[in-house]
Amino acid sequence: MDWDKLRIFHAVADAGSLTHAGDKLNLSQSAVSRQVRALEERLNTTLFHRHARGLILTEQGELLFDATQAMSQRLEAASARIRDSEEEVFGELRVTTTVGLGTLFLAPRLTKLYEIYPNLNIDLMLEERVLDLPMREADVAIRMKEPSQADLIRKRLMTVQMRLYASQAYLEKHGTPSTIVDIKDHRLICQNTSTPQVGSAALLVKKLMGNQPGSILSVNNYFGVLQAVVHDLGIGILPDYVVEDFPGLVPVLLEEDTSAVPVYLAYPEELRHSRRIAAFRDFVQSEIMEHRKHMKEMGKL
Repeated sequence: MDWDKLRIFHAVADAGSLTHAGDKLNLSQSAVSRQVRALEERLNTTLFHRHARGLILTEQGELLFDATQAMSQRLEAASARIRDSEEEVFGELRVTTTVGLGTLFLAPRLTKLYEIYPNLNIDLMLEERVLDLPMREADVAIRMKEPSQADLIRKRLMTVQMRLYASQAYLEKHGTPSTIVDIKDHRLICQNTSTPQVGSAALLVKKLMGNQPGSILSVNNYFGVLQAVVHDLGIGILPDYVVEDFPGLVPVLLEEDTSAVPVYLAYPEELRHSRRIAAFRDFVQSEIMEHRKHMKEMGKL
């Protein structure tokens, strides 16, 4: 089958418009239309429903688009491997991780990585949804549980515990709880219970909720929880790695921390030899070693 026609079909399906696809491909609308029509004749089917607002894929069109999407992603992966120089690290690296880990641990440390590899372009995608690495939704992932997808290379980086913290100013004003029952006299700051989160943290939230906190502030990510705690709003549930960068946080109710949560780095088997992946992996491992060393010096490990 003619790849040029498939490439043009894919662009039209992605844009939902002959005109927009033509602009992207630097082709006229009539040229794009001819290629799509020729492909429909070759397959003896209709790929698009045409109406005034644009184009919508037919059932047959959806099947073909799924195939061209997979082909496009595979070609992109191959191109990335070809572009990886034996001596340089450059180009785009798409990294996915959770909002909390990305904003509170990874992003603040990227300055060092860019100093070593100034031509590296990182697309940092922070979301709780687990992206599909084999389908090339991202190149590398850092997640707070072991990835279950097949054909992934994975490495355990560290463990994290979710603990209760408050600012010194808040505790001076409202007192320090000595048992979990005392949470009734405090404002609890936590992730919203409907937000995807680590299971052990969810269990801690439920336990605290069962003791009827005096007030509750729920946020959909740990960065928001941290900001509220730092600004003296209450007692918050946070990952223990934030203590390094925010030494003013005071741990409370230490007996109520969670079980250790493993943190994994993963990437597709096909990117095993990517120098960008290797550079990022080595950087993250080095930063975690420095983090653990600093935490030991602070007496937090």
